[in-house]
Amino acid sequence: MKIAVIGCTHAGTAAIVRTAKLYPDAEITVYERNDNISFLSCGIALYVGGVVKDPDGLFYSSPEHLMTLGVKTRMRHEVLNVNAEGKTLTVRNLENGEEFDDTFDKLIVTTGSWPIIPQFEGIELDNIILSKNFNHSNMIIEKAKTAKNVVVIGAGYIGVELVEAFEMNGKEVTLIDAEKRILSKYLDAEFTDRIEDSLMEKGITLALDEKVERFEGKDGKVQKVVTSKGEHEADMVILCIGFRPNTELLKDQVDMLPNGAILVDNYMETSVKDVYAAGDSCAIRYNPTGKAAYIPLATNAVRMGTLVALNLVEKKIAYMGTQGTSGIKIYENNIAATGMIEVAAREAGLDVAVATFEDNYRPEFMPEYEKATFKIVFEKDSRRIVGAQLMSKVDLTQSINTLSVCIQNKMTVEELAFVDFFFQPHYNKPWNYLNSLGFAAMDAQPASEAEERAARSVKEQTNA
Repeated sequence: MKIAVIGCTHAGTAAIVRTAKLYPDAEITVYERNDNISFLSCGIALYVGGVVKDPDGLFYSSPEHLMTLGVKTRMRHEVLNVNAEGKTLTVRNLENGEEFDDTFDKLIVTTGSWPIIPQFEGIELDNIILSKNFNHSNMIIEKAKTAKNVVVIGAGYIGVELVEAFEMNGKEVTLIDAEKRILSKYLDAEFTDRIEDSLMEKGITLALDEKVERFEGKDGKVQKVVTSKGEHEADMVILCIGFRPNTELLKDQVDMLPNGAILVDNYMETSVKDVYAAGDSCAIRYNPTGKAAYIPLATNAVRMGTLVALNLVEKKIAYMGTQGTSGIKIYENNIAATGMIEVAAREAGLDVAVATFEDNYRPEFMPEYEKATFKIVFEKDSRRIVGAQLMSKVDLTQSINTLSVCIQNKMTVEELAFVDFFFQPHYNKPWNYLNSLGFAAMDAQPASEAEERAARSVKEQTNA
């Protein structure tokens, strides 16, 4: 069996390693246009901020490791053309320009994503940098040595983490986003308002609800970002606007979403037999809606890549879908979310109710305790949980993984209220905070009068 793999980031590495172990007699060739593999881009801000001292730790595999598995590892090789039905590839060696053709029995497409690069006037100026791969991170660190005013465009996870890192390094930092709130795709306003306050308390300028119009510079270097509402001085600009799937090679050959994300079945096979795809180049099944969506996350990528290998010869293990679960730490706040925020659920046409719960996470007789804030989003009629968010100074983020499982298993708020959790004063209260979140939802939108009475009774006992 001859297997070709295009791209070797998270999904590609997972697919290759598992495939090599499962099919030791297979001929596996990987084509990667970069000179490194498996870089954890989520660690860029930690590297920039100096938390990670040794960048080698941000790689969890290497071309040398793949070669020890018997994989033909072709670094600095770019695939120029794919004939999915004809099972052929055209490849260029980027070191010497040589082009050649190859064939495959099975094709694994893990080409990942690339940052969205808007065509603003002045985009070609020096010191305007992307934030995606290892080379970008090194460039950011080098340029930051002489930069005083840093502007980050895009208030998603990467952008927010970077402004924190730059502020901690003593830079004057501005965060620009066209949305009215930071992290607006991940968290509702109850949480983002508090994060924005913490950023401003540190002296970070938030230029929200502002659209970038152009960049201005002198002697070929950026000096200013001009927006719809003003101007911001900039010695360096980081673009963190978002990502698009790298799928041009299969355009008009396999089924895709309008944005180019490849559609796969539950076994990671595309609409063309023997052509598989995984990771940021793909759409995933989003469990809160049951529909295909584009959610580029490393966690999704490694799961999908592993499933490609397991299902390459025989369809054995189906993909379980995702909740898009994520977490972030901004200064002292630990934040995590899973599934749909309230705004997104309503925009998707779901008839939802919400509830929030805030309490000390463990008994007040303990020497120290901290408040934790939770929010849950659920369907009014079915009572099915579709989303949850949390924030606390103590790290309770693993609780979001529990709520992710609840969404995946289509649990109701009533079931959450009575799930069996342990009690130990070091960690929680007799009624676990997740149980209490379920009761808060029952209070906010009771399913029946009987359940309303039950919820009120339990709440009274909890407060006693």
